Amino acid sequence: MSEKLGTLVCFAMKEEAGPFRKLAVEKSHVHLLLTGIGRVNARRALEAELARQQPAAVLSCGFAGALTPSLMIGDVIYETEDEAFRQRLEIARARPAKIFCADRMAITATEKKKLRDESGADAVEMESAEIHAMCRERGIPCATVRAVSDRADEDLPLDFNQLAKADMSLDMAKLMRMVAGSPGKIGALLRLQKQAKLAAENLAKVLDRVTG
Repeated sequence: MSEKLGTLVCFAMKEEAGPFRKLAVEKSHVHLLLTGIGRVNARRALEAELARQQPAAVLSCGFAGALTPSLMIGDVIYETEDEAFRQRLEIARARPAKIFCADRMAITATEKKKLRDESGADAVEMESAEIHAMCRERGIPCATVRAVSDRADEDLPLDFNQLAKADMSLDMAKLMRMVAGSPGKIGALLRLQKQAKLAAENLAKVLDRVTG
């Protein structure tokens, strides 16, 4: 029999979780789970966690790329079928949105526009559909809560899909070689890092309110 706990908050990467991890130290009812990037990693990590303990609720959190021009860097958006979560997220000033779960990162503004046209979504990420499906199967309330780390009209400085290992983690050696070959990208990479930091901080504030 699995142990019962409070809210399970899932992130793909430690960079997404960092600011909230500091705020959640005193929240004994909140447990953080790093799943890794993508659907396969999300399912594997959550299956293992659910075999160990049954949460009362699950949040799928992290960064998202904007697909609609109205979303700005640091905006916190959500999607949920659970009314209680919806009310808490509205109070925390998160914005409702349609969020598409993709199998690869959308790198260019052209790719994002195509994805927007095809899906009708406002933003894109890579784990939440799998997490929602697993929670739905088990009757666990679930919500996606994401912070925008790149705008719909901007290209990412590198094709991060080409830098992913088989397990979807970032190949740092390949990244360094790519940056060395294109030193002009360093400024854009630093800007993206700054955007991600703001997104993680804004996300942490919303999650702090939502998890009580």
